[in-house]
Amino acid sequence: MKKSIIVTALFGILLVPATDAWAMEDLIADTMEACKPEIESYCSQVTMGEGRLLACFYAHEDKLSARCGYALYTAAAELEQFANALTHVASSCLEDMKEHCSEIQIGEGRVGLCLLDHKEEVSETCSQAMDDVGMEVDEE
Repeated sequence: MKKSIIVTALFGILLVPATDAWAMEDLIADTMEACKPEIESYCSQVTMGEGRLLACFYAHEDKLSARCGYALYTAAAELEQFANALTHVASSCLEDMKEHCSEIQIGEGRVGLCLLDHKEEVSETCSQAMDDVGMEVDEE
């Protein structure tokens, strides 16, 4: 069933660090809000983290509302787009990451921020990949 594929694909959504650069916080919050009745009805006893909530959705996939199902499909599409962008930048910037960011601890967007800090120094290929996916310094 398509829902089970989408729910399984979303297994990683709670494992991906939520960074302002990729707006993952909003994606998770929107999905949680859309699926609030299902969480309350079927998954209220689930301890959050490590994909347990999504496993609960998978176990009750035949009972998910259209709103929750749509939110899961939307989140899956956005997560796929995020993964594609990450793959594009990672493959285009591998040498630049080694040169400029090898001392940076991986996770929570730190390597991406490092690349942005060195944007004027990275290769043209890496710079173009960063532009392709809309990576830019957050001016807050």
